[in-house]
Amino acid sequence: MADDDQQWKIPPNVQELAAAGRDELPSRYVVPDHDRPTSGVASDDPIPVVDLSRLYSGAADEAAKLRSALQNWGLFLAVGHGIESALLDEMMAVTREFFKLPLEEKQKYTNLAGSKKEYQLEGYGGDMVLSETQVLDWCDRFYLVVEPESRRLLDLWPTQPPSFRDVLQRYAAQCRELADGVLREVSKVVGLREERYLADMVDEKAVTYVRLNLYPRCPRPDKVLGFKPHSDGNMLTVLLANTVGLQVLRDGEWYDVPVVPGTLVVNLGDTVEVVSNGLLKSPIHKVVANSERERVSVGAFYTLDPEREVEPAPELVSEDRPKRYEKMKTSDYIRELQKSLARGERAVDRVKI
Repeated sequence: MADDDQQWKIPPNVQELAAAGRDELPSRYVVPDHDRPTSGVASDDPIPVVDLSRLYSGAADEAAKLRSALQNWGLFLAVGHGIESALLDEMMAVTREFFKLPLEEKQKYTNLAGSKKEYQLEGYGGDMVLSETQVLDWCDRFYLVVEPESRRLLDLWPTQPPSFRDVLQRYAAQCRELADGVLREVSKVVGLREERYLADMVDEKAVTYVRLNLYPRCPRPDKVLGFKPHSDGNMLTVLLANTVGLQVLRDGEWYDVPVVPGTLVVNLGDTVEVVSNGLLKSPIHKVVANSERERVSVGAFYTLDPEREVEPAPELVSEDRPKRYEKMKTSDYIRELQKSLARGERAVDRVKI
């Protein structure tokens, strides 16, 4: 067991807290007044829905929508992505079934390693806790590496529900094709001469994580956050969700990201912001809690080879637009990202020049 004076490093299980049915929240989850969640603002300029099949076929109107989405929001809703609705339903179903397992079964895959219960990214549990005063998120999560296969820790891949491994593997393969296609289009948006510049950075040594999230119903959603404001420290994120809760920051206002059956949310990560030398931004987003319905989501995060160094693409640096970000090593950045998340900071701000 962890030392008694280090118990604060082990976050409570939120699903168990919610099931207890208490009206009052543990103080560790209550956010300061100035960070309290609010209803998302309605936008006269809604987040674009981009038909990827038409985009890949050269439709100029879809290309214009993608450009607008990335420049103004940093994300978009994807349709025509080629992933069958049945597979989306299966992925959501096995995620729900995993979180419905008894706690002792789920804890076989804990992200607290060894007798000292040291935090690790992969596994089931909560996110990193750095201090006793850190405000915790109203969320349980389960992180797994899905690519490359050689990096999979199969001891952490659940055997229940029985179809979990097969469904996740098929879903991850389909998402990889989606990410490859989108990154080719993002290269065009920022004016890179080589269309596959960004897509080729996600090579055979690049690491793809899948994060399964459960945001249980909360008796006081006005006092907590499902996930504190952050940007993603990767190239690209593909998100599947069952209900609303995701909000994105734009011009100082929080906007709800809609959930439409069959669509996926695709957002840029910090790595694209750095490589594009700030032409595109990694959006700041958060998740708000809900008293009526639990939220389940599946995020696929496309990161680079841990040993790869990242900096602005040389052709996007000029006298008129000098280099705006320092070179960073992917593995160092991912470690910094976990600490920045805990502190409520953006890791990318630490590499700005």
